[in-house]
Amino acid sequence: MEFRHTMKGRKALSAVAITTGLLLTVAGCGGGDDDNSGNGAASSPSTSANATSDKESKAPEANTVLAEVKGESGVTLSILSAKRDEGGFVTVEGTVTNGTGGALAMGNWRGDERELAKNGGSMAGASLVDQAGKKKYLVLRDTSGRCLCTQFTGGVRQGATTQWFAQFPAPPAETTEVDFQIGAMPPASIEISEG
Repeated sequence: MEFRHTMKGRKALSAVAITTGLLLTVAGCGGGDDDNSGNGAASSPSTSANATSDKESKAPEANTVLAEVKGESGVTLSILSAKRDEGGFVTVEGTVTNGTGGALAMGNWRGDERELAKNGGSMAGASLVDQAGKKKYLVLRDTSGRCLCTQFTGGVRQGATTQWFAQFPAPPAETTEVDFQIGAMPPASIEISEG
């Protein structure tokens, strides 16, 4: 008998705890100030305005081309951003457009090092050159030799534009201009921004 009463008590306590938790959750998520005099109504427009202004200020950045080079029978390489990150590296992003007469395998962009051969068609052979500091920075790799960069699985179809990225060790903080180089493409001078 005592065991049965104990189980009933536990069930009752569990039901009360669950109900209380649900009520607190519903009360916390409510936020329905109908009279527009609460903090929720006052903060909503400013939050919305900030979000809109952030989107507007970032939109042109995506369309900004830092550099564009043409070469290799109709291939166009565009660099859209080069940002220095807190982790001590620089991330370069852009697009590549295949203007050749057929599919582009990108095999000659993977680099000459034996370690990079397993990356296939990729941005693994890219480098940043600091002309003032007379230093060359190669794409970062993991312990297996895979580059921290885009791998073009299946290549780039004729007429297609594909996005890419590549990460490099960061040059010294005073270095803001570098040349981006890959394959037989001409070097592209870019400015590194703080990320």
